[in-house]
Order: sequence, then C-alpha cells, then structure tokens
Amino acid sequence: MKLDLPRYTERFGATSLHGVQRVYELDSGFDDGRSMSETLTRVGNDQIIDIERRMAIVIPIKAERLRLLEGVLSGIPHDCLTIIISNSPRQPVDRYKLEKDALLQFNRFVGRDALILHQRDPGLSEAVKETGYTSILGPDNVIRDGKAEGMVIGMLLAKMAGKEYVGFIDADNYVPGAVNEYVKIFASGIAMSKTPYTMIRVSWIFKPKMSETGLYFSKWGRVSELTNQHLNSLISYYTGFETEVMRTGNSGEHCMSIKLAELLTFSSGYSIEPYEIVNVLEEFGGIIPTVNQDAMDKGVEVLQVETRNPHFHEDKGDDHLKEMMVASLGSIYHSKICPPKLREKILESLRGRSMLDEGQPEPPAPVRIEPFRGIDMQQFAKILSKATTYTQ
Repeated sequence: MKLDLPRYTERFGATSLHGVQRVYELDSGFDDGRSMSETLTRVGNDQIIDIERRMAIVIPIKAERLRLLEGVLSGIPHDCLTIIISNSPRQPVDRYKLEKDALLQFNRFVGRDALILHQRDPGLSEAVKETGYTSILGPDNVIRDGKAEGMVIGMLLAKMAGKEYVGFIDADNYVPGAVNEYVKIFASGIAMSKTPYTMIRVSWIFKPKMSETGLYFSKWGRVSELTNQHLNSLISYYTGFETEVMRTGNSGEHCMSIKLAELLTFSSGYSIEPYEIVNVLEEFGGIIPTVNQDAMDKGVEVLQVETRNPHFHEDKGDDHLKEMMVASLGSIYHSKICPPKLREKILESLRGRSMLDEGQPEPPAPVRIEPFRGIDMQQFAKILSKATTYTQ
C-alpha cells in the first residue's frame, strides 16, 4: 500500500493526532529500488502480512443480515484472527445459532482461525465476574447490552489469543472489498507508527445515500460531522488554536494496539468511538494526572487514513441516528476535561436539533467500562471455556 505521510499533526500532551492521510495505491507492488517521494511511504506486502498475523478483527453483530456477515468475513485477510461477538436475539428464532452456522460453514471452506461468542452468555459473565472486571456487568450480573460491551469482550479475546493488535469492523458493510481495504489500512498505519501505543482510524472517502436522482456520494454523515466539530473544539480549547484535525470521531472501523487498548476507559453503547479519543486526551494529554507513565514517555499516536472504497452500510433510520448523536456528544459533554463553554455549545446543538426529550436538561452520562490491563487472562480463559456459546 502506498500512502502519503501526515501533512499536519496536532500535538496534545504526549498524544500526536495526525491529520487524514490519503491512500495512493491499494497495492504498491514489490520494492524494486525505485526512489520514493519524500511525502509518500510504501508499506510492503510482507510487512502487511506480518502485522495481519498478529492482529484480531472483531465484528460486533446484532441481528444483521447473514449475507452481509458472510461478505464481511470474505473481506478479512486470511491471516487475521476473526472474532465475532454477537448480541443477537435467541428467541423466537435463535439468530446467534444462524450466525455461528454461517461462520462454521465459511471456515469449512477457507480454513481460517475464528472465535464466536454470545455477549450475554452466563459463562462469559462468570469469567469477567471472577476476574474482578465488574464494570462491564449490569444489575443482573450479566454483561450489559451494548455495542461497546461487545467490543471490549472482543479485545479481551484478542488479548487471550496472544494478539498484539485488535481491529473493529461493523457487520453491516455491503462491500467486501472495502473491508479488505480497512484491514490493509490498519496494518499500514501500525507499520508507520513510531510508538507501541497506537490507534488507526478509518476516514471514509464517501458515504453514499440513495436520492431521487440515484446515488449521492456524501462526504460526511450527520452524526460524524457534529461529533468531529465538538471534538475539535475540545482540542482547540486547550491548544488555543482552532483545528479541524479530527475527522473520525464516529469511525466504527478502527484498530488499536493491545498495549493502548488495555489502558483505556471505554464508554458504554454507541459513544465508544468518540470517547476513545476523549479518553486518550484525558489520559495522555497532560491535563490531569495519569498512572500510565510508559505511554507518556513513549507517546501515543492516532492516525487517520482515508479509504479509496466508499462506505456502503445499512441505513438504520432516524431513531438510531438520534441515539448515536446523543451518546456521542454526551461522551464529550461529561468528560472530565470538557470546559463549560463547550458544554453550552453541545446543549445548543442537541436542543436545536430536538435531540433531547422534553424536560431533559442534558444528555445522559455514559456508563464507563474500566481498563482491562489487570485481568488475569489465564483465569479468564479457564472459566470462559465453560461458556455454552463459545466456539473456536
């Protein structure tokens, strides 16, 4: 893959937030000794494959169409470990069983390593409870519903499997070729990073929508535009200079090193993606004290890479967008480092779009999930082996 180097970097404490990089070639071929432009970098196929072997791809799924899931599976490079975390209903039709059957049938032909697990499995809840990771449990002592909870379980399985990197791809993607590009971007970003504490986030070149005249290739989603605006305002407040560096606030397609992932606090539900950025600023921005001195010394990098493939995904309606917007902006609003003036702007944005219910003074505070660095993974794996839905 051939990409340009970051044209702009916003430095925030120990964190480097790189501006969006562009993909010039999806496959840059073998290194034949030709000189490269000083503004471009080539990541060879051997480098990409080596990183893919050390990477798990987590697919959170909740009652998506099986054809879409099969397409996503076909786009994931063979050497990655695939992890499916399902929160699909088990009655009246057992959707999880259908997903598992589809995965097993797919793997029968391709022979790839994969794990699948239902998020609400009592054995999984017992494993996190016995290892002391209770912030992910609900009042019923079962793992809470929510995309974030599924993603965190995927990270735990990736660490349990000994992987160094974990990537996330939504299950509602219509284009397997785009999925393949996402993973190549993840691997290329890791190869370019200069620190073991790294995150790579995908910026979609277009998010096509149907209109009366056919496909309209919009650049930004309605939620993404607003989330990015307020994330940039948060950064600008502390640097004193207006910025547009953040373009991937709601990017479901992203990747992290396990070394970074295990240090982060995550927020429940659909606020997880923007709060990852907020928490990086909280932990490594130098504003409030942190216990993670090694990451402060070595630095944290956030890379953003624009795809060549457009992002075709399932349209889930206005209620879903409202839920995402309130959760996303709420994760910024309730941050320990969010200034009062930005809180006022967030309230104006939500009220102006009628996103808050009548009488609701502010967006609800997200439930936070504690870092998982301290979990005893051997004990976790031993208990997890008893889970009835765990298949590998």
